Amino acid sequence: MSTQSPFSLDGKVAVVTGASKGMGAAIAEAMALAGARVALTARDQAGLDAVAGRIRAAGGTAHTIACDVTAADAPARIVDGTVEALGALDILVNNAGIFWPKPFEETSLADFDAQMNTNVRAPFAITQRAIPHLRGGGVVINLTSIAAHVAFPNSAAYCATKGALELMTKALTTEFAPAGIRFCSIAPGNILTPMNAHLMADPDYAQLMIDSTPAGRNGEVSDIANVAVFLASPAAAYVHGTALLVDGGWCAR
Repeated sequence: MSTQSPFSLDGKVAVVTGASKGMGAAIAEAMALAGARVALTARDQAGLDAVAGRIRAAGGTAHTIACDVTAADAPARIVDGTVEALGALDILVNNAGIFWPKPFEETSLADFDAQMNTNVRAPFAITQRAIPHLRGGGVVINLTSIAAHVAFPNSAAYCATKGALELMTKALTTEFAPAGIRFCSIAPGNILTPMNAHLMADPDYAQLMIDSTPAGRNGEVSDIANVAVFLASPAAAYVHGTALLVDGGWCAR
């Protein structure tokens, strides 16, 4: 009988986009702690260096690739750069995203396009580049949102992008599960991250989010990171095409 934990990522290589801070940084560190060698990508080189430094200090392996996921050369830089530096690509976490809440009538097409390009087009393009390396056991985890499951005012563009990413996850499952690639998504609820820090700085807003969450608290990045490790691990080998809500019960109301 094997003594290796089914939650181990030993021998795996993971790419995490948006890994310089927030959920991406936490996911990268958690996967490294579980045994993966991790490639971190984001626009902020200093942030990437800080996360990579923590991973290395804990005995892990980290490689950084500073780039904008929406750039034309990003898929090649991220995927090819990871394979060149770390020798493989087994796990892809499409975490990079932007959230620009605005009333619908004030949302420009440029605002819509920016969110669509980052939240949907970039994961599509990066995943497409990664597919040849993932056949026969790879995993793709897309970070979506409760906004893919329930409607929010002043967020039509964002909701549209996250809904699109969830259905893309399911579509790719039907296409690539026979090739041994698993696709899953994580739909976070109200998680305390730098992306929403300006919103959570308003005590009334922060309390409203807590009051709207049956668990009675806003989430921490570790709540998402631990679920990402599970979905990437052999413990989730029969988990295909699912959207795992990590929202403190928000969508159960």
